[in-house]
Amino acid sequence: MRAHVTGISGANVICVTGGSRPTRTLLALDLGSTLGWAVRLPDGSITSGTAAFRPGRFEGGGMGWLRFCRWLDDMAASAGPLGSVVFEEVRRHAGTTAAHVYGGFLAHLTAWCEGAGVPYQGVPVGTIKRFATGKGNAPKEAVIAAMRARGFAPHDDNEADALALLLWAIDARGGAQ
Repeated sequence: MRAHVTGISGANVICVTGGSRPTRTLLALDLGSTLGWAVRLPDGSITSGTAAFRPGRFEGGGMGWLRFCRWLDDMAASAGPLGSVVFEEVRRHAGTTAAHVYGGFLAHLTAWCEGAGVPYQGVPVGTIKRFATGKGNAPKEAVIAAMRARGFAPHDDNEADALALLLWAIDARGGAQ
């Protein structure tokens, strides 16, 4: 499998060549106020980036989640029909606020997927890190380095995690849907 950057401003776009051609769009998400995302389009190209959903100073607490749901609608419309969504399944959080934020994103994501008829799957953090680096408790820097070694240019750990998750999902499904 080879990867090369095709260059779109603001996002990494990688075309993966070799192997079978996918048929459905696959979306991978690292849930959080700064969300990492990676998508494999039906033509096999991979695009990734980050999106910020932190509410503004004069906004209610739910505005970030409303923007997240609108972002999901936009992603589904622009990337083609979503075949499935995978997300990083976090079981331990640094604090109460982080747990609440993650739970809010998880609730909105799963409700959106149910409403849109899109299958979804959570993947444990250790599984993703082990796939990317060979070590289930690898630090963030190691995942970033592993994604760079595969030809990607993640801007931060959120994008690197989403890319690693996407590559895990592609590998776990034998390169197909």
